[in-house]
Amino acid sequence: MGYDDVITHLGEFGPYQKRIYYLLCLPAIVCAFHKLAGVFLLAKPDFRCELPYENGSATYELPTHLWNLSFPVGERCAYYDVDYSGEYLNGSQPRTSNETKSCSRYVYDQSKFLNSAVTEWNLVCNRAFLAATSDSIFMLGVLLGSFIFGQMSDKLGRKPTFFTSLVLQMIFGVLAAVSPEYFSYTISRMIVGATTSGVFLVAYVIALEMVGSSYRLFAGVAMQMFFSVGFMLTAGFAYFIHDWRWLQIALTLPGLLFICYYWIIPESARWLLLKGRQEEAFVIIKKAAKENRVQIPNQIYDQLVDEVAEKKKQDELTANQPAATVFDLLRFPNLRRKTLLIFFDWFVNSGVYYGLSWNTNNLGGNQLVNFMISGAVEIPGYVLLLFTLNRWGRRSILCGTMMIAGVSLLATIFVPSDMNWLIIACAMIGKLAITSSYGTIYIFSAEQFPTVVRNVGLGASSMVARVGGILAPYLKMLGEIWRPLPLIICGALSLTAGLLSLLLPETLNKPMPETIEDGENFGKKSSAPQEAQELTGMLNGKSS
Repeated sequence: MGYDDVITHLGEFGPYQKRIYYLLCLPAIVCAFHKLAGVFLLAKPDFRCELPYENGSATYELPTHLWNLSFPVGERCAYYDVDYSGEYLNGSQPRTSNETKSCSRYVYDQSKFLNSAVTEWNLVCNRAFLAATSDSIFMLGVLLGSFIFGQMSDKLGRKPTFFTSLVLQMIFGVLAAVSPEYFSYTISRMIVGATTSGVFLVAYVIALEMVGSSYRLFAGVAMQMFFSVGFMLTAGFAYFIHDWRWLQIALTLPGLLFICYYWIIPESARWLLLKGRQEEAFVIIKKAAKENRVQIPNQIYDQLVDEVAEKKKQDELTANQPAATVFDLLRFPNLRRKTLLIFFDWFVNSGVYYGLSWNTNNLGGNQLVNFMISGAVEIPGYVLLLFTLNRWGRRSILCGTMMIAGVSLLATIFVPSDMNWLIIACAMIGKLAITSSYGTIYIFSAEQFPTVVRNVGLGASSMVARVGGILAPYLKMLGEIWRPLPLIICGALSLTAGLLSLLLPETLNKPMPETIEDGENFGKKSSAPQEAQELTGMLNGKSS
């Protein structure tokens, strides 16, 4: 008997669960706003040095002969250090020196972006790394938020963590918009990044904890689709709002709508039962049963009370035993090999996903259209999982999608530079495939790790993924050196990870490993009796 049996009586996805679930999906849209906003907040338009004679009144455009007289070929961070007299500018006086001088002021092309944090604080040339660093620190915030708000969610409850994150997200979202300089903007954005974990991940957990097991695949994938909708809507905001500060405010304020959820969204009944607060859990269960028009037998409530009491006794008995750690996953050869492969898959999926998402400005063509398509292709990527993940197997989908992403991205090496549409098409195929892969790795990893260390393993995997996200902004900088370079790096990583994933065992329709010993033996082609005895001895030694 357990809460899953309550769900069986209640209805795995009844009217009550549907109402709460779809309400919880909507905040994923706002989290997408914040995660993808950096593409526009830190947009880098074409630029050049302001020349000495322009005196602050220049526009970006210059006649061709003035470009040649002012700048070395391919150089925009320095100009010729000569006397820009009228005779020189009209071509009657030759250039007497090839010496250059670094820019002190810049002129930006406003045809695509009115302004951005880059243009306001001149994050170009020798300061260009600061723009990538700001996005990287945002992803560091996501990592810290996963840890901080994950702990809060388990200790204080899902609901208070969700609303604390939501309020902080709005406060620091507005502070980022009014920041007077780079440092305060970056710190505010880092805190916003942390709150996306508190809002999205906690909403994701609440949603999955209240639906039946047969609906969890749909519930998890569909919520990711709402994130993709937010991805596309970000381009819509950027199309109508050209000032980066107002854009940041516009992307933040929709969070106000979710404050009213405080009186609508309940605490997770699973969490309440886990914490021994069965009376509060029963109130929620009875309300759900009433809305679903079902009756929960009284003996089920009695059995839940008995289970809570029994669990408390077990917790007291096991309180002095050492908690499972990530090192338990690395102590034994087969389990260590699988764990490291899973970590690498998470690193690649996160790095490639965000690398492609943030690289749309470097693909050429219409940047807003590129961004919109990059979000739109995620929808069929997730739909693919709904129809194939329980039919073709987790490993087949993970390996197949990562290899497709790798091949399509590496193919850009052979695309002629005048066929920009084909480069964009290859990048979008890669984005679709890596989206499917990213959705698969969550389920596949949970089924690989033993129950005793499953949360530890998923937490460690998520942290490794954030490292990939932290490094992803610097890929965008490489695209300024050679446009296909970020795509080639992402492709090589995807193809490598896809091939290596073939070494992982399939988990579809297989019993999930419960103990460390199960995890070590799962997927082993052969296991000698002596090795099994040594493993059992090591485990017994640890428990003693």
